[in-house]
Amino acid sequence: SAETLGNETGLKIPRFVSLKFDNSNLRVGPDENYPIKLRYIVANTPVEIIDEYKNWRKIIDYEENEGWIHKSLIKSKRFAITNTPYENGLQVFNKPKGNNIGKIGKKNILEIKTCLINWCKIEYKKNRGWVNKSYLWGIYDSEIINIPFYQTIINLIWKINVNFLI
Repeated sequence: SAETLGNETGLKIPRFVSLKFDNSNLRVGPDENYPIKLRYIVANTPVEIIDEYKNWRKIIDYEENEGWIHKSLIKSKRFAITNTPYENGLQVFNKPKGNNIGKIGKKNILEIKTCLINWCKIEYKKNRGWVNKSYLWGIYDSEIINIPFYQTIINLIWKINVNFLI
């Protein structure tokens, strides 16, 4: 099927982006004259762009709030929110299917560094590790991000179970 492209940017719709600032207004319509529906107070919050109109982007967030935000308030750098059904948090590993090196609680915002088919390398409070992609909101199931050219070598090393971080 053909992918939909935005009328203003020519970029894929839908797509994930994140908020630039700690104080960003979500509006009822695509203009500053429309009332504020919601105010986001945390920078890097991931949102999904579902439409475009001039300098405005219609978005939906993790909690299914929908509205319009000015394009100057968003950036393409990728972040995700932990979306684990477990109370004790999302497990973080030293490599995909590797050793558990920590946990991250529900609804925390993580920077996406790399995503393979089922795993994403993330950064959280200057700590890095791998998490299962299915527990992240802000990335599509089939999406691959920033895979280095030498990833096949890394995969082989992981496969033969060499225990060191790359």
